[in-house]
Amino acid sequence: MTSISQPPSLKRRDSTVTREGDQLIITPLGAGNEVGRSCVYMSYKGKTVLFDCGIHPAYSGMAALPYFDEIDDPESIDVLLVTHFHLDHAASLPYFLEKTTFKGRVFMTHATKAIYKLLLSDYVKVSKVSVEDMLYDEQDILRSMDKIEVIDFHQTVEVNGIRFWCYTAGHVLGAAMFMVDIAGVRVLYTGDYSREEDRHLRAAEIPQFSPDICIIESTYGVQLHQPRLVREKRFTDVIHSTISQGGRVLIPAFALGRAQELLLILDEYWSNHPELHNIPIYYASPLAKRCMAVYQTYINAMNERIRNQFANSNPFDFKHISPLKSIENFDDVGPSVVMASPSGLQSGLSRQLFDKWCSDKKNACVIPGYVVEGTLAKTIINEPKEVTLMNGLTAPLNMQVHYISFSAHADYAQTSTFLKELMPPNIILVHGEANEMARLKQKLVTQFADRNVKIISPKNCQSVEMYFNSEKMAKTIGRLAEKTPEVGETVSGLLVKKGFTYQIMAPDDLHVFSQLSTVNITQRISVPYSGAFGVIKHRLKQIYESVESIDDASEVPTVQVHERVTVKQETEKYVSIQWASDPISDMVSDSIVALILNISREVPKVTVTEIKTEEGMGKTAEKVIFALLVSLFGDVKVGEEGKLVVTVDGNVARVDGKNGDVECDNESLKERVKTAFRRIQSAVKPIPLSVS
Repeated sequence: MTSISQPPSLKRRDSTVTREGDQLIITPLGAGNEVGRSCVYMSYKGKTVLFDCGIHPAYSGMAALPYFDEIDDPESIDVLLVTHFHLDHAASLPYFLEKTTFKGRVFMTHATKAIYKLLLSDYVKVSKVSVEDMLYDEQDILRSMDKIEVIDFHQTVEVNGIRFWCYTAGHVLGAAMFMVDIAGVRVLYTGDYSREEDRHLRAAEIPQFSPDICIIESTYGVQLHQPRLVREKRFTDVIHSTISQGGRVLIPAFALGRAQELLLILDEYWSNHPELHNIPIYYASPLAKRCMAVYQTYINAMNERIRNQFANSNPFDFKHISPLKSIENFDDVGPSVVMASPSGLQSGLSRQLFDKWCSDKKNACVIPGYVVEGTLAKTIINEPKEVTLMNGLTAPLNMQVHYISFSAHADYAQTSTFLKELMPPNIILVHGEANEMARLKQKLVTQFADRNVKIISPKNCQSVEMYFNSEKMAKTIGRLAEKTPEVGETVSGLLVKKGFTYQIMAPDDLHVFSQLSTVNITQRISVPYSGAFGVIKHRLKQIYESVESIDDASEVPTVQVHERVTVKQETEKYVSIQWASDPISDMVSDSIVALILNISREVPKVTVTEIKTEEGMGKTAEKVIFALLVSLFGDVKVGEEGKLVVTVDGNVARVDGKNGDVECDNESLKERVKTAFRRIQSAVKPIPLSVS
């Protein structure tokens, strides 16, 4: 059963479920029918996971954040998983870690963490907002770094019963798809992914088994990418023809990710065309040098082509590309190619160069990837006659605008093939503009019409609710698994629960297959007794079938009761009782203690009815109870109405010696005294006394 709803808050929803099975809730807090501020909330069986923590590139300040206020208590979130370093997936993480009550654990891959710090530091520096509108500062980013843990591809991690691991997602260096398993229900969150291998990255992997739910990006909807070689030729042709006419080429791109792919293409093209060697190519990003260092560090995370090339020379040590830190350092005297961030032309170097070049028809702007609604890059694709500059003035848009997508997002062919191979019974679409997502949903519904596949595209803050039956299965391991039991045969062992998994094992295997171990507790008690040890032995034989004398080198009189409890005459005034603690031995030892105390206080001519009457315990039995309570609690006195007053650490319990009723304000002490009285009473009752 699947339903979609829009209740007022997230935490209140994980209360009681009124139907069979357990409720799983998935709520987009960003990227629901939009591209930007990716953040998806998921809860199941009291466990909560947050996927991604981005900002919306078209907005600034608090408006750019995901809808965090929908989460009643960020402290209730167990795990936060970040798929890759792009701002729309990771840039609100310092805010969430430092400005909310979140106390859970955060995971991302090694490469993502390395680039995250560089990218967010740059984001803080270039953000054109007032100090009071800044979401966080450089110190918040540094503090957040200490809280981020790294995960390797295919490494399984478990946190509070939540198991998860990740697969290569393509898209950008370090990008991951996360598979989460809670109580046997598996959810795959793709983040941004690409099934096409490019010049430096591997294609996204296909998990080896089908998840119950796939939360998948739908950025390109039903669009199909042109073949890669066709796109590369268009890209280099536009650039070559523009600079041949004396023009300048602006390529607005993310500082990291597609930029490295395009730089590899340009550097190779320039190497193959000597006539272009006098035309400069600039990588205009303050991060350029540090970014390249990170990419060179993670060569082994890239595809075979790059690894083979690296054996001879560093493919990211570009021969024809120079870094450009700022527009002040730019000698703009002739044709050039400049790749600058940000990709949406909202601010920064790319916007400064656009404002400077947009009025000249010899110039060109090549937009190489997906552009978000609300950004200038999205606006100029439609080729308006005029644009508004950063200074508020308008200028004619005369430069040529070319949209040639090298975006490493899956197109319809990749998405449909990926889902066909996975065949998840539930598909949730996120990270797509509403119209594109609606078209994709309709096409997928048609494609999977012959299968029972549910396809949902929730808006931001709309909750998808699903119900999963929660059968509990335990598997036998170790010695218990050596023999297959017959049908109906009882398997005896220890049931060990870890998270949502159950295992049955022999006690001796506990330390092998778990972090637990068994221990034996030996208890010893000394009881005042100055009579003949033979009397104790005689009385024990009247009660127990097995009472054996033990030879002791010290010739100290010793007997063992049922091979469990050892009774020894330690001195003329004391008898010791020793046993390995377990419920039966504890009861046997209690009755032996009561018997010895009873013998010590026995009065001549005592009749059996004095010990046990229909109304309750006799006077002698009350003495035994008193003595045992003293041995257990120390400070015991006879109070008003004959009640026994037990005092422990200032707490007082009053015990009715006849019926065992206990009055006490301290519930813990009350239960202890009640339990002790019941055990003493049951130990005393069965003792048959002879009349002397």
